[in-house]
Amino acid sequence: MNSDIRQLEPKQLWNKFADLNAVPRPSKKEERVIAFMKDFGESLNLETMVDEVGNVIIKKPATPGMEDRKTVVMQSHLDMVHQKNADTDFDFDTQGIEMYVDGDWVKAKGTTLGADNGLGVATIMAILESNDIEHPAIEALFTIDEETGMTGAQGLKGGLLEGEILLNLDTEEDDEIGVGCAGGIDVTATRTYNEEDATEIKIGYTIAVKGLQGGHSGMQIHEGLGNANKIMNRLLFDGFENFGLRISEIDGGSLRNAIPRESFATIAVDAVHKEAFELEIKLLADSIKKEYKTMEPDMEVIVTSVDAPAKVMDLGVQEGLTRAIYAACNGVYRMSADIPDLVETSNNIARVIVKDGNIKIGCLTRSSVESSKMDLANMLRATFELTGCEVEFSGSYPGWTPNMDSAILKVMRALYVDLNNEEPHVAACHAGLECGILGTNYPEMDMISFGPNIKGAHSPDERAQISSAQKYWKFVLEILKQIPTK
Repeated sequence: MNSDIRQLEPKQLWNKFADLNAVPRPSKKEERVIAFMKDFGESLNLETMVDEVGNVIIKKPATPGMEDRKTVVMQSHLDMVHQKNADTDFDFDTQGIEMYVDGDWVKAKGTTLGADNGLGVATIMAILESNDIEHPAIEALFTIDEETGMTGAQGLKGGLLEGEILLNLDTEEDDEIGVGCAGGIDVTATRTYNEEDATEIKIGYTIAVKGLQGGHSGMQIHEGLGNANKIMNRLLFDGFENFGLRISEIDGGSLRNAIPRESFATIAVDAVHKEAFELEIKLLADSIKKEYKTMEPDMEVIVTSVDAPAKVMDLGVQEGLTRAIYAACNGVYRMSADIPDLVETSNNIARVIVKDGNIKIGCLTRSSVESSKMDLANMLRATFELTGCEVEFSGSYPGWTPNMDSAILKVMRALYVDLNNEEPHVAACHAGLECGILGTNYPEMDMISFGPNIKGAHSPDERAQISSAQKYWKFVLEILKQIPTK
């Protein structure tokens, strides 16, 4: 299956991607991929180091005739988002990604593909290994833990890099040149509650919200995709209001930076309401599916009769929880007044866990404006504190302020027009790129971000376009030829 990937053009790129995808590389468990990358650099007899947090730096001298050009930092992150379909049997800690070709796309079998940011990593590997690609002196920077905290970028010390230009290969539209990005902060609400015995007159159900697309909680937050946690809460809220539904457990969403695709709950209602409850929840589910029929055609709401749970949530805490999740902002909070069509501030209610007397709600709040980021974070804090939760802010990272006078931007813009006979889309994005963080220790570095078309990142529908990778590869090679002199 992966052998088909190795036959794709450009082979240098796809072979390195296949090599990389054979190595398990979950965020915060990057030991194997760090060792893999260190061995790779050393096998080429290139200067290779691993810094104190686990970032890998490999340096390659300029090819003959390019010694007078500015040194370029080529940067991508080693970790990948791990998501799989519920019915996919796969262990991300031990297995390599199983890929296949579907027309013009490379996909994975029921899991994320790792093209984010594996294609960027593979690009740099191919250039480091090459003997016939013209390039200036290169400092390859492979950061860790981008997806769950950007701790690699945060831990990179000043003075390790000498490059004047940084090419970040973590953009997912091949007609886009990125010049700015959003910062972010994790907002986590927790509390405990007393469990009550379910009475003998209760009957039990499980509710499953499934089949949503999910996706990137930054780049796709404006698309109107369904959030399984919010949809589940609508069902629970309605059942409580009309039939006294009691919650036993909730397990919704997964990763902080992925729009939740699934949510599962175990609940109880009085047996006397059986027929009315089943009819009502079906009607509500049908209404929700109708609302989302365009964006979420595969949405499922499955209600199954089970034995009544032994324990349910304290009534008052349950009422506060469902109201807080209903009130909490999810999706776009504010559009940019300065950059057309750019989401300025948003929130993703990423994770909801209710079990064994404990509640945990995890959100990722993003903004390209620091004051707006904290405004929304404080709104969420107030919402959850009103229901008795303790709220913690963590993992805050800065945005990347656009520099429209960037010298490398001018080079790349002109090259893109020459190669494609059209203007690129020069824009800031609502994702969290590492450029803003890297710029704190390297403030004079001229930074830009670009990449091939990748769709459905952070979900099992992630796919990379083959023809776009070819277009992108050609662009990379031309950029390296046109790096300005020192």
